Amino acid sequence: MPGHTENEVTIAAPLDLVWEMTNDLENWPNLFSEYASVEVLERDGNRTKFRLAMHPDENGKVWSWVSERVTDRDALTVRARRVEPGPFRYMDIRWEYTETPGGIRMRWIQDFAMKPDAPVDDAGMDEMIN
Repeated sequence: MPGHTENEVTIAAPLDLVWEMTNDLENWPNLFSEYASVEVLERDGNRTKFRLAMHPDENGKVWSWVSERVTDRDALTVRARRVEPGPFRYMDIRWEYTETPGGIRMRWIQDFAMKPDAPVDDAGMDEMIN
């Protein structure tokens, strides 16, 4: 069954700083507490392929996958997709950055579907994608 989520946060900081920090993949484990490691596999212009791993879950399982991101600084967007989707049939993500009086609104939209034999149910899906 396809899923869709949308989230946003406003960050009280200049656009250049928000863009640089949120797109600095190697720093993601410091920026996003759920990630244990990032390994950049390939870079080609504004496209990056990388492996992302989470911290072990309560059963000791480490979720890991390969994603590909394409940044568009002029349009203030990032598109990503999982290349090795793990328990997902697909996972597509779009980040949007908008300047507001309160700072930079960062919005992310995820479209996904689980494989029929995925080891999680609908309740576990939120933990895996956020």
